[in-house]
Amino acid sequence: MNKTFVFGHKNPDTDAVTAAITLSYLKNQLKENTVPMILGEINKETKYVLDYFNVKKPNFLNDVKLQIKDIRYKKEVFLNKKESIFTAYNYMMDNSVSTIPIVDDDGKLFGIVSMKDIAKDQLSENSTHLTTSYDNILETLKGKEVLRFDEEIKGNLLVASLRSTTFLEQMKLNKDDILIVGDRHSIIEYAINSGVKLIIVSKDGQIKDEHIQLAKKKKVNIIKTVTDTFNVAKKINLCNYVETITLTTNVFSFDENDTVNNFIDFANKTKFTNYPVINKKNECLGLLRLAEVNDKNKKKVILVDHNSIEQCVDGIEEAEILEIVDHHNIGSIGTSSPINFRNMPVGSSNTIIYQMYKERKIEIPKDIAGLMLSGIISDTLILMSPTTTDLDREAVKELSKIAKVNYSEYGLEMFKAGSSLEGMSMTDILYNDFKKFTVNNRKLGIGQIFTMDIDNLKNDLDEFVKMIDEICKNEDYSTLTLFVTDIIKNGSYIIYNSNSKDVVAHAFNLDKPEEFAYIDGCVSRKKQMLPNLYNELQK
Repeated sequence: MNKTFVFGHKNPDTDAVTAAITLSYLKNQLKENTVPMILGEINKETKYVLDYFNVKKPNFLNDVKLQIKDIRYKKEVFLNKKESIFTAYNYMMDNSVSTIPIVDDDGKLFGIVSMKDIAKDQLSENSTHLTTSYDNILETLKGKEVLRFDEEIKGNLLVASLRSTTFLEQMKLNKDDILIVGDRHSIIEYAINSGVKLIIVSKDGQIKDEHIQLAKKKKVNIIKTVTDTFNVAKKINLCNYVETITLTTNVFSFDENDTVNNFIDFANKTKFTNYPVINKKNECLGLLRLAEVNDKNKKKVILVDHNSIEQCVDGIEEAEILEIVDHHNIGSIGTSSPINFRNMPVGSSNTIIYQMYKERKIEIPKDIAGLMLSGIISDTLILMSPTTTDLDREAVKELSKIAKVNYSEYGLEMFKAGSSLEGMSMTDILYNDFKKFTVNNRKLGIGQIFTMDIDNLKNDLDEFVKMIDEICKNEDYSTLTLFVTDIIKNGSYIIYNSNSKDVVAHAFNLDKPEEFAYIDGCVSRKKQMLPNLYNELQK
């Protein structure tokens, strides 16, 4: 069963990361097959949380775009280069394909062969040489082994179509010849004495015992077949190794991790129908036909702590969203069919997930309780944010008991660990917890960072404004803000792009809207920062 990815938003915060883990655990307890993921590097606060409760950081999910491996292509449809052309033809017929990949003994892609290649080879006037195996000849001609001295057979093809006397007088045989003949004993004896590579006796012709004994001394291979001479001559070239007609240059193949969109674009340019599928080791996995791109198995996902396109993983439109658990306003993500959408006006996604545990009567382990607790007190600023509800307080009370921590003391240590700006660039600070929105076709960006190191940020104010202005210019933001939140004072300082002075002033009723103005009581992006800016931009 395919796994379902559970993940939060880009630039993940503690609530997003822990919600992915805690919801995934719940789903797996309910016999679903899920795995938590992250869409970006975790911040210092989240790292502190995971380390404190000894929980492994989820793996990074780059995108959920449809890949070749999500297409139901013809897996394990390929042939070894030492198989016969006859086998290749039948294999194509059995698998309803006109082209097959050819691999070497290590399973690596060697080339590709098509029905057209086989037809061209069989109609060639120069098809008088055979390079194949003894077994390939037996299989193709429905032959019977008489004498075998060589596993591989190479030589020039001859058919004993002349009168015996004429043949003996005019034809000179050597060790590189492969002779097709009926029960014409004089020619068989002559061929054996000449030490030919192989004698194929057609129509189940008789071979004298004395000739068999002579062939043993001369080490001449002999095969008998019930097929008549005409049809043996007609089919003999089908015994050749398929590698003898395989195209090995300009073979267009696709890695199983390539995206379907890239494949379609390329296929439309090259106009081919069939493409080998390989892995990173160049091992062939099968054959993909352009007609099969609609037979796909979309990646299945569950979203937590977000429900907007701007904040979601790349390629979400190509995935199948099974469920959303979020505590934000309804965003821009749409689905093609009904889903479970759990949206509640609480302070944290983990509060909703805590309710889901209770509803399903699933026991909460200590580490999972610790993660849920951390997500709630992170988003509610230790229950001091205006977004805090009674459900958040109830969850924190119960989860603290299970996790065996004093949530106030633990919360302060968590914020202290996360508020350190050591080693962070200005870009790191802006995007530490950043979300973008669209208002009347204009882009709004809101970054937020919690820190006790206010003075150092203020010292770099001019550089911050310069950087934000540059980002607005390059990425077409109408308004871009960074809120520096001081949880001790319970307020935030604001840095914004130069063109948004009036927007910021009106949004937060600032008499003096200078850079790094302090907004008392403003700590929640969801209930204060975003609504105020959103409403002002809508005007």
